[in-house]
Amino acid sequence: MSAVGIAHQSADFIGAAPTQRKSWVHWLALALVAVTIASSGVVFSEPAPVDALTIGLIVLLPTVGLVAFNRALLVYFSLWALAGAAAIVAATLSLDLGLTLKHVSVTLYLYLASVVLAAFVAKSPSRHTELIFKAWTWAAIAAGLAALVGYFALVPGAYDLFTKFDRASGTFKDPNVLGPFLIAPILYLLHVALHRRPLRMILPLAIVGVLSLAVLLTFSRGAWMNLTVALVVYGYLALLTSARASTRLKLLALLVAGALFAAGLVAVALTSDTISNMFVHRANLEMSYDVGPEGRFGGQEKAIGLIVEHPLGIGAEEFTTRHHPEEVHNVYLSILLNAGWLGGGIYWILVALTLVLGFRHAMKATETRPLFLIAYAAFVGVALEGLIIDTDHWRHFYLLMAIIWGLMSASTAQPMPHAAVPARRRPRATALPARAMRSSMRRRPPGIVAPARPASVP
Repeated sequence: MSAVGIAHQSADFIGAAPTQRKSWVHWLALALVAVTIASSGVVFSEPAPVDALTIGLIVLLPTVGLVAFNRALLVYFSLWALAGAAAIVAATLSLDLGLTLKHVSVTLYLYLASVVLAAFVAKSPSRHTELIFKAWTWAAIAAGLAALVGYFALVPGAYDLFTKFDRASGTFKDPNVLGPFLIAPILYLLHVALHRRPLRMILPLAIVGVLSLAVLLTFSRGAWMNLTVALVVYGYLALLTSARASTRLKLLALLVAGALFAAGLVAVALTSDTISNMFVHRANLEMSYDVGPEGRFGGQEKAIGLIVEHPLGIGAEEFTTRHHPEEVHNVYLSILLNAGWLGGGIYWILVALTLVLGFRHAMKATETRPLFLIAYAAFVGVALEGLIIDTDHWRHFYLLMAIIWGLMSASTAQPMPHAAVPARRRPRATALPARAMRSSMRRRPPGIVAPARPASVP
């Protein structure tokens, strides 16, 4: 399906009459959104094509009126702006200002993109969210198929291009990012299957199987945990909030079948010596590079010490350049190093607010709740994975936050003003109650009513 086709199915503009013809500029803007999200699955290097397209959206969407800001989104923007300002202050303390400013520039762009996309979702919650998820699913299919083609060397040269460290990476430069990127589309396809008849469920469920295999072959412990958490949260909330007994039964059947499929998939995969050896190696909770003063845990101890000593932070990229050979592998620590106590604290607050307010919103019976559950469950998985990896530059993390905040704020979003001035209406006369009218007639003095006119004589 083309980007214009996806946009055509999902376009909607608040405040427009149902029969009003949509502007070609709006259609092109929606098509650009679809292309941007679809291209987010191709990140062989940074900056990636999606970054240039997203910067275009930051300018274009407000210009053509495809955003709706309200108080909630202004708070969201203000918090990210404060976090960005704190990151700039911390950057001034860096000894390698060029490298730090490059990192901070990407950070500021991601913050701003999340705000603009949240306002885009708030403009037309249901259809704009559908547009994002459909384009994201196409991106996931392309990335997942590339991962499988590369891992099994189905095309000459594909293994070198689509694998890293003997792990499936697809169209990403890091297998640890590919796996989490596929999780929201997996949940969306489950949502699609739940609302279809049995025979029409086959295709989305088959794609779920392909994407799940790709997640398995990334051999990313974080991605495995992320997928498990997201499925559990989505299944629990969908069962809890579904109004139809048939939908709950279908969901329970899918969960049972999914568990059996996952067990069978792992069993079949383990019949391969290559996969079996890698699986056993990666399934260990503690790897050799985790321990020791130069390992993951040793680096986190150093990070905590630096955080205590430097309230303003040390600047992005300084930790790996001057203090430890690897990243912190904990986004909640690394953000305190990159942006100080203020910026890191705001990041913590935003994640906590998204989790708490998001759960409260999930309990509300809204038209967009099925789509909201997808974004919220996927976000919970990414937020927990942040405890073991740095996710501060994961684009889909900010996209999930944009969807959640956009949907939460949609009920209070104000429509954009229109140029046309509505016609004035005549003031309606206020009808007197019948009892007051009868009382007025009784008090009227005789002769006040004019006699009827005699009929005119021709």
